[in-house]
Amino acid sequence: MSAGPPAHADVGDRRAELARNLAAVHARIEAACAAAGRDPSEVTLIAVTKFFPATDVDLLADLGVRAVGENRDQEAAAKFAEVTRRADLQVHFIGQLQSNKASSVVGYADVVQSLDRLKLVGALDRAADRARRRLEVLVQVALDEAEGRGGVAPAQAAALADAVAASEHLDLRGVMAVAPLGADPAPAFARLRDVADGIRASHPGASWISAGMSGDLEQAVAHGATHLRVGTAILGSRQSHR
Repeated sequence: MSAGPPAHADVGDRRAELARNLAAVHARIEAACAAAGRDPSEVTLIAVTKFFPATDVDLLADLGVRAVGENRDQEAAAKFAEVTRRADLQVHFIGQLQSNKASSVVGYADVVQSLDRLKLVGALDRAADRARRRLEVLVQVALDEAEGRGGVAPAQAAALADAVAASEHLDLRGVMAVAPLGADPAPAFARLRDVADGIRASHPGASWISAGMSGDLEQAVAHGATHLRVGTAILGSRQSHR
């Protein structure tokens, strides 16, 4: 069984809880898009299911979720071996990734959002080649390099994007970032948008900006985010579902 809390005894109650939470998140996204003059159809919601069981992933698929995110390879590999609705989902790997885990991640993920160094380009490209598939990739940008949460320096992001675009089996889709802890996320998201614009000028297909989580999705939408990674606001806290 995958890591995380046990499956809920009352699946109906859990489904209803997830449905309520999803409705609230969608309402926030719609309001944020209205405030920013954007169409909500431009924004993809990724439900971050780390620490939660395969049964929750299947319930989310039943509720219309089409993209889920995972941070930890060992947990995700075990979980998606159990998910029955896998064919209905786009799986995003969003955690820091070691090169020696590339083959494992390529085995279950459709998108890797956390590519942050040249060595990973080669590792993922070779793994995708062995798996005879293509992999969608985002360049992770460090908006606060002092935090050590992964990501390439903004000034180096374009060169890394060029390397992804030149690879044989990876498709460059855009950029990803996490807002700095304890600071107003708006300036960081504005900086990410500038980086994204620069990359898209050379690679028109790299149109994704993955930014924003449960606490700051409104600011991310205001600064052009196309993909939001939301966990707690949908699934609740890990502790409350042990």
